[in-house]
Amino acid sequence: MPSHRPRDPFPGAAIAQQVRQRGIRDPRLLNVLARLSRRQFLPPEERRFALDDRAIPIGHDQTISQPFMVAVMTLELALTGTERVLEIGTGSGYQTAVLSLMAEEGEIFTIERHATLSLRARTILDGLGRTNIRYLIGDGTLGWPAEAPFDRILVTAGAPGFPSALFNQLIEGGRLVAPVGDEYSQELMLFRKQNGRPESRSIMGCRFVKLIGAEGWIDQGP
Repeated sequence: MPSHRPRDPFPGAAIAQQVRQRGIRDPRLLNVLARLSRRQFLPPEERRFALDDRAIPIGHDQTISQPFMVAVMTLELALTGTERVLEIGTGSGYQTAVLSLMAEEGEIFTIERHATLSLRARTILDGLGRTNIRYLIGDGTLGWPAEAPFDRILVTAGAPGFPSALFNQLIEGGRLVAPVGDEYSQELMLFRKQNGRPESRSIMGCRFVKLIGAEGWIDQGP
């Protein structure tokens, strides 16, 4: 009889431990990170770097964010599990998977402008049995007006300024997390909607790829 190695229920345990060592203590988030294999979301030629706590290229001048940054952004959304979350930039699908598990009784709406990345991420996420995710290929800077409003919005690319079109699709009391700054460095910002207006707080310095679109940076092409 051939022997079959049992599936590891915690393929991301090393990632979760790295993030914990950097000060993230939320047990629910750490459990989610432990349940996900970052390697699975990477192109084959980059998988040997899966445990590195850094952004890694995934094609189309895009990256998978470093695990620590994924953890910080997710925590700042303050998810309880039932939220409708809009994600701008599906990318590899890794952050999408984290959101899907953190808002397991809610729904994730994720937008990606590169069809190849969107379809690849969807294949992986479908394979993981994630059924609470809806996908759109298009300009994420404009949001998803037909499905608004959202409880939470996460932007995974650097915006040149306050993302007003997205903020307008947020519910009262909702949270929007986005990197804002120039093309070389940004501040990760939390915007809360209070009486229809943004209350902002800087979380930390960061560097993301540019948010391309009508309300973001202009696409300069290859």
